Amino acid sequence: MPSRVVALSVVDDICGSVPRRRSLRWPGYDLRAMSDDTDWIEIADRVFTRRYAFLDQQIGLVLGDGEALVVDTRSSPVHGRELAGDLARVTKAPVRIVVDTHWHWDHVFGNSEFPLADIWGHRRCRAHLLEHGEEERLETIESMPDLADDLRAMTIVPPDHVFDDLVTIEVGGRSIELRHLGRGHTDADIVAIVPDAGVLFAGDLLEADATPYFGDGYPLDWPGTVERLLDLVTGPVLPGHGSLGDRAFVESQLADFRTVAATARALHAGEFDRQAAIAAMPYPKAAAEGPLDRALAQLRGEID
Repeated sequence: MPSRVVALSVVDDICGSVPRRRSLRWPGYDLRAMSDDTDWIEIADRVFTRRYAFLDQQIGLVLGDGEALVVDTRSSPVHGRELAGDLARVTKAPVRIVVDTHWHWDHVFGNSEFPLADIWGHRRCRAHLLEHGEEERLETIESMPDLADDLRAMTIVPPDHVFDDLVTIEVGGRSIELRHLGRGHTDADIVAIVPDAGVLFAGDLLEADATPYFGDGYPLDWPGTVERLLDLVTGPVLPGHGSLGDRAFVESQLADFRTVAATARALHAGEFDRQAAIAAMPYPKAAAEGPLDRALAQLRGEID
């Protein structure tokens, strides 16, 4: 399948827009009122998001002339097919581009349901799925037995278009910037920016309404990565999970990530004990130990 970087001939507009479910343009909506919304929401010109109850995911859709781009494909082929059906309620345009924000199963295991799309991701996202995709499958089957049959039959499809730091692609003549800003949630996180709409899809570099997952993260790097993300914010920010956000949301997440790194450094240096460190963390006690221990492991050089 040919690359779709920058130069792309515009296809005939076959969007033939079916009735849109809802249009709530930035900044005229109340984020709090949307916290439980699970319908498609148009947050900027032809930029949509839908919040799925399963794992509280935010999935993105960007429409160009006659074709569509999807940000993340959910957790399994069944979920990918559900997503494809939901997309049909918004547009008849074919999905020509999929963006994988990172390699976690809940963002890429629906890739197989978009066979006509170019799939973009970071170089390490592709490498991880090729090298460790089967491990991801088995671990997910064990933790999500209701998905087991679907996942056993699944073909793992990694990105077939990769980049390192920055690439500009097009969907139906509309430019989309993909950026790797550094390590954070994983070693392969990317953000997708729609410049003409001021929308930023953050993937799991940001997670709302719950403690972010640090299990594959880089807590000492994460604050610097989000600082660079903050510099790019001009409008709505879509986390990988939870409620839609804005600049204040990013600033709040950044403050938490800085606290995690600073607390771990202080504990590592012997400035206070573990109990005091847990109390200083920005998350509930039950959720604080994992992020703290991951940061300590990074300080001890146990994480590359």
